Amino acid sequence: MSSGYGMNGGVGRCFPFWQEVLACYVVNASAEDNAGKKKCSPVLEDYYECLHHKKEHARALAIQAAYNKQRNAAPREDAPTAKQIRNLGLLGKDEDTKKVLGDAA
Repeated sequence: MSSGYGMNGGVGRCFPFWQEVLACYVVNASAEDNAGKKKCSPVLEDYYECLHHKKEHARALAIQAAYNKQRNAAPREDAPTAKQIRNLGLLGKDEDTKKVLGDAA
């Protein structure tokens, strides 16, 4: 939370990052010259990532997309057909059940 206190009264999750941002501004920026603020952009970026998790979400989406691409590129060779799946457990369809379950049934 912006007050520096967390949901349960302790220190907020991103408060240490905010302290780093303030410390960077105190050391690098002055009232006359704002050029030192550019040095604080990596620290500020870390603070924004703590707040919004945009990079983390982007990485998770990229990993999910790569997983889906890989899974769709190499389908199972022994995958049962839709007809075999529909016939599972029906009377008189024991052959389809054995094919899908691998002769264990």
